Amino acid sequence: MLDDFFTRAVIGGIGVALLAGPLGCFIVWRRLAYFGDTLSHSALLGVAIALLLELNITFTVFIISVGVAMLLLLLQRQARLSSDALLGLLAHATLAVGLVVLAFMTWVRVDLMGFLFGDILAINKADILTIWVGGLAVLIALAVIWKPLFAATVNYEIAVAEGLKPDRANFFFMVLMAAVIAISMKIVGVLLITALLIIPAATARRFSTTPEMMALVASIIGAASVWVGLEGSLQWDTPAGPSIVVAALLGFIISLLPIQWRLKRSSFTRANGGL
Repeated sequence: MLDDFFTRAVIGGIGVALLAGPLGCFIVWRRLAYFGDTLSHSALLGVAIALLLELNITFTVFIISVGVAMLLLLLQRQARLSSDALLGLLAHATLAVGLVVLAFMTWVRVDLMGFLFGDILAINKADILTIWVGGLAVLIALAVIWKPLFAATVNYEIAVAEGLKPDRANFFFMVLMAAVIAISMKIVGVLLITALLIIPAATARRFSTTPEMMALVASIIGAASVWVGLEGSLQWDTPAGPSIVVAALLGFIISLLPIQWRLKRSSFTRANGGL
């Protein structure tokens, strides 16, 4: 069964979607889209260092992403710059440094497009094992810190007053985000990871009444986007990673249509005297 490349792609992609859904909800709730973007850009620097030192790429990307997250925390305390400015600085600096390092490594042939936009159709059984085992560990860790992390998201001061240690929860959340970036890099690439985190969660927000329900719906929407995107990629010979993101985007657009239709109908009713 796993000898078929499409089956491997679907299993691996769904594993990433189930992982990205709950974490993407916190990205949306906390308005941290640029933070996810910064970590995903730093992944390319991790790739360059891994190739230079002949290390495992997934592990190195994880370490570099954690390092960038910790550097952000340090700069936020010491530098007189806004968080947006610091995120922009780190995002583009790490991406640029990674590209420059790769350019100097003339003895290594690098599939730069594969790292930037993913190559889900090329994943193997070892990749699937990494995605599902690593993803399960991330979800278990997220379940453990869910209460203090959500409390800090709603109101940091109240979380501190209740003794929930939100700073520790925030630190572990950054580590989990770094793990997601490292695990999903090969699926959709460093430039599209943020989209896979944000779009399903943003869509799920329109169909959910509780935080837990939103996390579940986001995972389901992400999994459906993987299936539709891969089917479309095979049908129209388009890049698999971007096709998955486009499928997720279409889902978000469709979720907007009923509300728009109701608004138009309401405006029409008012214009016609309530008929």
